[in-house]
Amino acid sequence: MAFGWIDEQAAARRRAGLVRTLRPRPADSPLLDLASNDYLGLSRHREVREGAAAAARTWGGGSTGSRLVTGTTELHTELERELAAFCGVEAALVFSSGYAANLAAVTALAPHGSLIVSDAGNHASLIDGCRLARGTTQVVAHADPDAVRKALGTHDGPAVAVSDTVFSVDGDAAPLAALAAACREHGAGLVVDDAHGLGVLGDGGQGAPYAVGLAGAEDVVVTVTLSKSLGSQGGAVLGPARVIDHLVNAARTFIFDTGLAPAAAGAALAALRLLRREPGRAARARAVATELHERLTAAGLEAVRPDAAVVSVRAPSPEEAVQWAADCRSAGLAVGCFRPPSVPDGISRLRLTARADLSGAELDRAVRVIGETRP
Repeated sequence: MAFGWIDEQAAARRRAGLVRTLRPRPADSPLLDLASNDYLGLSRHREVREGAAAAARTWGGGSTGSRLVTGTTELHTELERELAAFCGVEAALVFSSGYAANLAAVTALAPHGSLIVSDAGNHASLIDGCRLARGTTQVVAHADPDAVRKALGTHDGPAVAVSDTVFSVDGDAAPLAALAAACREHGAGLVVDDAHGLGVLGDGGQGAPYAVGLAGAEDVVVTVTLSKSLGSQGGAVLGPARVIDHLVNAARTFIFDTGLAPAAAGAALAALRLLRREPGRAARARAVATELHERLTAAGLEAVRPDAAVVSVRAPSPEEAVQWAADCRSAGLAVGCFRPPSVPDGISRLRLTARADLSGAELDRAVRVIGETRP
């Protein structure tokens, strides 16, 4: 029977307690949200919503084509210009998603004969970029610059190291300065995904590379998403102008994909301008994360100290993690639930988002619910 193997895999997932289901949310959910990536609380901000609506009224519902045909509007180039200026780089290129941006950066910058050194904790989009690239990939230990240095030392041709700046599972930060130093010893490039750093780290949320002095470096390329701190959708690659020009000509997820919808570009641009006007939002998100971690550990829970706005709480097993998240939901709290195979270390956990707009009372409620529903 065609696709008969699907039933076998479905049965295996059920036995392992790893079945995933879609859960549509209403427009006005009664749940306290600690599950989304809306770090700065901007997705429903009046100015961001109006930015989306104004763009749709002006440019229509879709971009109508790929970026190289009809999918580039004046709004796209305005967003790219302001993103580059905000993050301290020469140029930016906007994609339909952060996933597409990562695929573009890795595949276009790792041609045949090159070496890609990839952190073991990297996001799936970076991993897929490595799989699609024509270069050879070597996976190294998590957040280990010496392992990167050793891997680069085995290769004589072009090379690039690839890493998240803030890892999405536990919220720990990569040692960016040390990674850049290891790459420079071997003349290699560094590609970093700042999806969880933009809007949270650096002065006013200018990002993790900016915070450690790597913004604008000729050997560093940064990818970002517009769907987290900026409350919209889409992604971008930031870096030297010659790298961006290369992506325009070589990145398949740019050349052959429909351009980002104008409404998403308008929302992201409005959010970026709001963040520039209110830079304290970034520090507030970090402060909320620190406070959430302190309260959880004080309650006897095993929480990982956050480097940005993600706080994870360890669970005994995948099944208990799923039940824990479900019990939180029943008590009015939405939390993320990460379990194998999404987590490379095999440890299941609740994943919490410390949003800048959370109040003290909401933090009290969240910690109480998580503590009362623990396995």
